[in-house]
Amino acid sequence: MSNASNGTSAEVLLSARQLTKRFGGLAAVNNVSLDLWRSRIHAVIGPNGAGKSTLTHLLSGDLPPTSGTVALAGRDVTGWKPEKISRQGLGRSYQKTNIFLPCSVWDNVHLAAQSRAQHPARWLRRASSFAPTRERAERAIELAGLTQRRDSIAGTISHGEQRQLEIAMSLATDPVVLLLDEPLAGMGVAEAERMVELLLRLKPHHAMLLVEHDMDAVFALADHLTVMVNGNVIASDSPQAVRADASVQAAYLGEEADSH
Repeated sequence: MSNASNGTSAEVLLSARQLTKRFGGLAAVNNVSLDLWRSRIHAVIGPNGAGKSTLTHLLSGDLPPTSGTVALAGRDVTGWKPEKISRQGLGRSYQKTNIFLPCSVWDNVHLAAQSRAQHPARWLRRASSFAPTRERAERAIELAGLTQRRDSIAGTISHGEQRQLEIAMSLATDPVVLLLDEPLAGMGVAEAERMVELLLRLKPHHAMLLVEHDMDAVFALADHLTVMVNGNVIASDSPQAVRADASVQAAYLGEEADSH
């Protein structure tokens, strides 16, 4: 997929500068900078242990950086708690699906929507009486392609649908930036295709960071591609340029680059 144009509609929604995270003497993420643009998907790839998930934790506030800065929607959010960053407009998914398995699809998404629509001064009212909450949940379920599963128990739906549900829960919080950590992990071909279609539907209105090992999905989705190895960025460019980079092929892609 070719890069989005650089027209006036382009907007940086998240910006990280010289992010570093050290655990003792180990730099899990070392001096990483990136920009996430509205209507573009920025994929991050690399071998296990490259620092990809640690990077998402730094961007979301799940981990504080050792040094460097993160700005979201024009505000410096460095060191903020995850809940506060989320309210500023960031949604994310995790490597391990993070949903309430005994609850229905609707209840999962409605709970997420309540975190935005409820007013603490109205706590005596029934939660179901809040129209904005219900509408936000319904929109998120529809956008995630789960309308037919609305009343299903989350623990009974397929793995791929559970990943869709996690994204629906993020959408219910009205994020402008989505951080997606291996959303296609463990999926079969049909489920992966549905997830790719979902991400393309979300793309026009969000900036997205995609951490993924499925190279077919990466090259189908990404407008920009960053390659990390041992906490360091070794390449960051268009997918075509990265795929042709000899150092990237040697460090990570290997023969996969020749198969796409």
